[in-house]
Amino acid sequence: MITDRRLAKLERVAAYRQNMTVILENVHDHHNIGAVMRSCDAIAIQEVYVLTTDPRIQKANSEMLKPTSTGVRKWLNVHYFEDTALCFEHVKNNYDTVLATHIDSESNSLYDIDLTGKIAFLFGNEHEGITSEALAYADGNFLIPQYGMVQSLNISVACAITIFEAGRQRSVAGQYNDDPSIMPQKNADTLKHFIYKHKESYKK
Repeated sequence: MITDRRLAKLERVAAYRQNMTVILENVHDHHNIGAVMRSCDAIAIQEVYVLTTDPRIQKANSEMLKPTSTGVRKWLNVHYFEDTALCFEHVKNNYDTVLATHIDSESNSLYDIDLTGKIAFLFGNEHEGITSEALAYADGNFLIPQYGMVQSLNISVACAITIFEAGRQRSVAGQYNDDPSIMPQKNADTLKHFIYKHKESYKK
């Protein structure tokens, strides 16, 4: 059973969903993964890629990411990969640009980049960062300006700052559609996913 009020909310949220995503490479702290998912949902990102090539954490991550009937996980499309090439093949088929959180001489400030396109944001392991294999697929690198003694942010914090800046730019550009009657097909498919998940939760 789905009420008119509930359906209206699902339609509104589905219409807001944006053409951007997050890739988490070898992130081992499940609290970080969970926090990233909550930020993604809040800013209207529908899918998340979790790439785990480190055999020490593969089993734990795959178990943690199994579909659940509770929490934000059930609303998102989470793609789990253990092969870097296959992961980025999937990403590149759906997004035009991959931007990595990596500091080098060619890195640009997050606030100097146009984030209104079909973008995938790549974040790496909490201690070792992004692997060279994954960086090879990035179209550019960015950094978050910081002014303290230690140039380091928790990955879930860095992700939240990044995608909320993208959300701000998209809001200014008028990209958050608030008319569910004119949803693109991808958003309409998301609505079907929401309705299915809603009905599934009431069967339990």
